[in-house]
Order: sequence, then C-alpha cells, then structure tokens
Amino acid sequence: MADESTFTRKFRKELMAGLSSLVLLAVLARAGREMYGYEIAKAVKSEGEGGLIFKQGAIYPVLRSLDAQGLLSSRVEASAFGPPRRYYAITDEGRQALAEWQGAWRDMREFVDDALTANGADHEHDHRPSA
Repeated sequence: MADESTFTRKFRKELMAGLSSLVLLAVLARAGREMYGYEIAKAVKSEGEGGLIFKQGAIYPVLRSLDAQGLLSSRVEASAFGPPRRYYAITDEGRQALAEWQGAWRDMREFVDDALTANGADHEHDHRPSA
C-alpha cells in the first residue's frame, strides 16, 4: 500500500469510515464476550489485511459512538497492570443493527461488483465462477 496514490488512500479512508461500525459490531458479536479496545483492535487485525487499513486509534471514537447509540454497552474495570480498561459488549439492539447492516453491505457489495463488471472495470481481476 506504500505505492498508493493520495486519491486511493483517501478512498480507502472514506470506505473504512463507513464500514468501521459494521466491522466492530461483527467482531464483538463473533467474540461472544466483552472485550477491551486493544483486544478489539487485535481481533480486527487478525481478520486479515484489514488491520493495515483500520488504524488501532481509529476504533475508539467508533466504539464510543456505538456505545452512545445503544448498540454496545460498556463498563470500566480497574487493571492491575495500568490504567482502567473499558470493556465493550454488543447489545440486543447491536445484534439487530448488525443483521440489518450485513444485509445492506451485501446489497451494496453486489451493486458495486455489478457496476464494475458491467463497465468492464474489473474484467481482468474477476475470477469468480459464473453462476
């Protein structure tokens, strides 16, 4: 990604800004337990190359926003090895939002893939088996 143009870096940042809430809800839902920020950041990175796009510090404002919206709950717990940690867990409302957002993402992904393929923009890289 070091050779990316300014335009591409800006495009990636805008895409991630729109998708970060979906990614964080999915990580917490899959974990099935409370997690603190650094754990969540590590889980996002372990999902694949997403860690290169999603900077660790960028998750905290998104977590706070999801908490304020009631999609996550949080609590602070003292830590024996440093400052207190804020733990996050997905709420029932968060699970409902995640299901809806996954559907919206599938629709959007299909729409974009269709548009790119229809315009021939991705003909060299489209190796999906035909249905």
